[in-house]
Order: sequence, then structure tokens, then C-alpha cells
Amino acid sequence: MDEINHNILYRPSLGDKKLALLLDPEKADLNALPLSPDCLPDYIFVGGSTGGDTTPFVRALREKLSIVNSQLSIILFPGSAAQFTPEADAILYLSLLSGDNPEYLVSQQIKSARRIHASSVEVVPTAYILIDGGVETSTMRVTGTKPLNPSDLQTIIDTCIAAELMGKQAIYLEAGSGAKTPVSPDIIREVRKNTSLTLIVGGGIRTPEAMNAAYSAGTDIVVIGNHFESHPEDLKSFCRNIEISKSRDIVISESRNIETDERFMRLALSEAQKALAADEIPIGCVIVSNNQIIGRGHNLTETLADVTAHAEIQAITAASQTLGGKYLPDATLYVTVEPCVMCAGAIGWAQIKRIVYGAPDPKRGFATYAPRAFHPKATVTAGVLEEECRALMQEFFKKKRS
Repeated sequence: MDEINHNILYRPSLGDKKLALLLDPEKADLNALPLSPDCLPDYIFVGGSTGGDTTPFVRALREKLSIVNSQLSIILFPGSAAQFTPEADAILYLSLLSGDNPEYLVSQQIKSARRIHASSVEVVPTAYILIDGGVETSTMRVTGTKPLNPSDLQTIIDTCIAAELMGKQAIYLEAGSGAKTPVSPDIIREVRKNTSLTLIVGGGIRTPEAMNAAYSAGTDIVVIGNHFESHPEDLKSFCRNIEISKSRDIVISESRNIETDERFMRLALSEAQKALAADEIPIGCVIVSNNQIIGRGHNLTETLADVTAHAEIQAITAASQTLGGKYLPDATLYVTVEPCVMCAGAIGWAQIKRIVYGAPDPKRGFATYAPRAFHPKATVTAGVLEEECRALMQEFFKKKRS
């Protein structure tokens, strides 16, 4: 079984595209679903705004999955405490933050807490935020709450920021079952820009194009339920569409301004020279915003006796202190050697949109081991002053061998 909290829904890598099939036990016909080894979503969500015990349905679903030799995670998407079942792998522990009904902010959670705590089901604390999709939804009727106005972007963003401050692990933006219009890419993009939680989006998505628009805006997991209930044959085309997208290599762009890139890479090389003088592996980094350096760093792993003290980490920390915030979406990072997996993850979490490096590192570089670690819209420019960056590394290791 996958570890839900820390390996699946907790954003293991930015930009990874996941599809969840939502099944309502009161509506779904398991016999009509064309599940097969070449036609599987990434997760199956089970639940709905009405209905009770989901145990029989989850057992039947588990049996169907075993027939197609699948170990897909079954994740509860409960409308009430009554829908919890210990037969599931995980549960989205939902709190309806878009409404002001305490029953669905905390009371239903309290009613199910003891049973969930006693089970082995993984728990994903999730902010459920309903956005007006042009129809009255069952969630609105059951909870007696109104959705957020899609034109009130500030309230939507503030609600999502509040979710992160409250310790949620995921945000679920929902336009509602059968929505006329899905959550807009503009909303998704702004939420992604202002939060770092796993972003789940559902409601009104009926085509692969709409799904990809949500991914491009920053969605981690797209949820589709109502459309597949009416058109189960479409599941295969949606799954195939994602696989094609996932198989694409990371975009390595040409340098946008060779003179500017070389100027800042030389400053990164100056940082690398500091590392060399300290008998550290000579890697240097500078971070630039609005044509000004906002962070510098060089390798300090030996000096600090800290395996995480890479040049990029030092520079990101310095840049964040300069700007007074943890996100650096308008910055460009220049580093003399291709970032490793750890640094690529840090660059992704910092939401840096452009990465420029000098020499490649085929043994430990991100391109081999973590090509999706960067922000979904990040671009990479490789090979700037490559020979000079490589020569500095060769000089260091030559001395070590002599």
C-alpha cells in the first residue's frame, strides 16, 4: 500500500500529474467501469454528499481491482461521518472552509474521529473549498452553505492561505458535481502561487483539454466523477492523455540572453572559487531578481559538517531572507553544476521559475533522477560557461587524487 500522507498526496514532486476517479456508491456501476491494466487512474476517491456506509462498496471495488491486478489506493471522500470505513487506504479528512456551518467545519470530524483513530487508514487533513460552478450542488443543499464567488479571487486566496496556516496538507477546490464551469485556470494559478499544499481540483471537467488546463495552471490532482458516470468509455482517453504528458522530457531551453546569463554565471563561478579555496567541492550559486543578486552561496558541506549545505541551499536561504518570504517565483537561479535531487527539490519548493546551470552532472543531477522536481512552469537553460565550470571541478578532483 502506498504511504498517503508523505508519498502520494503530500506533493512528492511539483508538477507531477495525477488523476483521481471519483465514485459515488449510490450512483456508480462498477460493472460499467472499463478498468484494465492500461486504463487506470492514479487514485480512486469514494464518497458523496449523501449516503451512508461505504464498506460494501469499497469491498466490491477492491475485488474488481484485484481482477485487473491493481493495487490502486482507495481514498475516502466523505460527505459525513457515516461514510467512513476502515476498508479504505486513506481518507481526505475534509473541513468545509468555504462555508460557515460548524457541522461541516468540525462536528462531523469529531463524530468520526474515534473510529478513524482506531483504524490503520491514512489521514490527509484537507480544506474543502466550494467555488460557484453555475449550478446548485448537493454539497450546497446538504450543508446549507454557499460557494465562493469565482470573481472574488482575494477571498479564495485568503481561504487557501488560512488552510495552510491551519496545518492542512491538501486543498480541494471544487466546482461541484455537474458544474457548468470548472474552477478557472486563473484561480488555480493564484492559489498555486500563494500556497505550497497539494492542490486537488474537481467539478465540471469533461475533456482532456480542460484537465490539461488545470494541470498547466498548477493542479496536482484532477478529480473526475460525474462525467465518467455518464461516459465510462472516456476513462481510457483521459488516462492515456496523462501518460503521454508524463513521458515528455523536461524542457531545456536556449539561453534567453547569453550576455546576461554569462555575466551572472561568472559571479556564480566566483562563489565556486570561494568553495575551492576552502577545500570544498567548487560549486557556486547566485539568485537574481530584477537583474539584481538577492542571494549568493557556495558549497559548505565540509566547513559546516552538514550534507545539506550545498550552494543552492545557501543561496535560496539568503534570497528568502533578502525578500522576507519563502517563495521566489520571479527569480532566476544560476549554479555552476547541474543541481542534485535534494537541491532540485528545494528549488521547486521555492517556486523558482528559471534555472541556469553550467556543467552537467549525469551521475547525481536532477535530470536523471528528479526531472519533475521543479515548478511546473520552470524552464532550464543548460551549458552556460560549461567548460569553465567543468574545469574548476576537474581541478579540484585532480588535486584530491594527487
